[in-house]
Amino acid sequence: MQNIHLLWVDDEIDLLRPHIIFLEQKGYTVFTATNAEDAIEMVKNQSFNIIFLDENMPGISGLEALKEIKKLSEHTPVIMITKSEEENIMDQAIGSKIADYLIKPVNPKQILLSIKKNIDHSHLVETTTSATYQSEFGKLSLEINQANSYKEWEDIYKKLVYWEIELSESNNNEMLEILNHQKSEANAGFAKFIKKNYLDWFSDDNEDKPIMSPNLFKKKIFPLIDKGDKVCLILIDNLRFDQWKTIYPKINTLFDIQEELYYSILPTATQYSRNAIFSGLMPLEIQKLHPDLWKNDDDEGGKNLFEEELLKKQIERYARKDSFKYEKIMHSKSGKKIINNIDQFLNNDLTVLVYNFIDTLSHARTEMDMIKELAADEAAYRSLTSGWFDHSDLYELLKKLAEKKVKVIITTDHGTIRVNNPIKVIGDKNTSTNLRYKLGRNLNYNKKEVFAIEKPFDAHLPKINMTSTFIFAQNSDYLVYPNNYNHFANYYKNTFQHGGVSMEEMIIPFIYLLPNN
Repeated sequence: MQNIHLLWVDDEIDLLRPHIIFLEQKGYTVFTATNAEDAIEMVKNQSFNIIFLDENMPGISGLEALKEIKKLSEHTPVIMITKSEEENIMDQAIGSKIADYLIKPVNPKQILLSIKKNIDHSHLVETTTSATYQSEFGKLSLEINQANSYKEWEDIYKKLVYWEIELSESNNNEMLEILNHQKSEANAGFAKFIKKNYLDWFSDDNEDKPIMSPNLFKKKIFPLIDKGDKVCLILIDNLRFDQWKTIYPKINTLFDIQEELYYSILPTATQYSRNAIFSGLMPLEIQKLHPDLWKNDDDEGGKNLFEEELLKKQIERYARKDSFKYEKIMHSKSGKKIINNIDQFLNNDLTVLVYNFIDTLSHARTEMDMIKELAADEAAYRSLTSGWFDHSDLYELLKKLAEKKVKVIITTDHGTIRVNNPIKVIGDKNTSTNLRYKLGRNLNYNKKEVFAIEKPFDAHLPKINMTSTFIFAQNSDYLVYPNNYNHFANYYKNTFQHGGVSMEEMIIPFIYLLPNN
């Protein structure tokens, strides 16, 4: 144990001598003061790991001393000790950022527990978290090896995300490295599962299949409207499940939360998955039924310019009469517009809001060195997401919606994965440019390294010509052409990409936010 320096301030310090001896026997170095003036002077001249401060002392009170101590040593935990249980004193102490609050008389074990909570906390959490993950490692590996259903893969992914966040917060890099290896093994197993089962999910006879992009409105959103609820659908482009978990605690104070997962279609790219959500159709059917609202990979112009029109077509196709309002939020100005006009929006049965920040962040990380450094890995990427949300118009909007007792859904169109293993692919000049999937007619690739769909119609995907093939990268692979291979392999290494087959891209959140009762 490190040498912990403890300052105990109490005008009756002599009566606490047995407590001090107990702490010294535990290996702590205890300094004492009998009044606030001496304590403040001591804090000016030396550092302490933790301070115990009596609230009721002659002269300068404990609360007054607390303010001065915090000015001198902002991050040192201060434990307030008092005889009083008056609520206003507690409120003042907590408002002044005390670390803990003890009521006299205190016993040595209370003091020891408070020290461990505030000084040894990080080490204890790291040790306990690591030990628990170690005990779960074998069980989780067995589940990965035996997983044979989409639901089992959802459960595995939830557990991996849980441990990834826990181990990241405990700063145990060694155990986190082991987890990352286990997650890579899981993604390899998941890719095999997708290769074996994905095309079968489009069979009408197959009942063991997940809800996918085209089913969201029919199976999840329209039923809520049919109950007479006003529904606000918030689609955050490119939101992974682990990123959702970072903003969960902030939203949990506003709503009752029900978490579900669903599967993005392939390619896990906005052009395909989000158009499928709003149309209620697979891309091939969009192309056939609404050719003016679909653009292929080789077409010029934006690929998601007709989401509002596609949603209108879906509502009409089911002979529904729902009124709806659609808005895409690209910047703060449009976000504030929503907040200022929220009552007007909520006059409709359905409000649909698309937020593009995380997708923009993902692309910026690839292209800008500064963003790449800020989002160096998954933990940093989650932190950036959390920081954005804390100061976003979306957070303010959710607070407004909570007040108005609206049922809210937060979801996404696909996730993203950090890639690090380049795979060589040969294609002609008309081959699509995405790093996680390729669409082309003369693709040369290793079948073991990709998930190939040589007949796009089988996956309800349009093809540009008679010999078009889709191939999808797996795990953390990314697809690079031989021309200038080293340059592009290095440029895109450790960037976040989407379009391919991984749990992070395909297994994505669908969250109900229900008004608090």
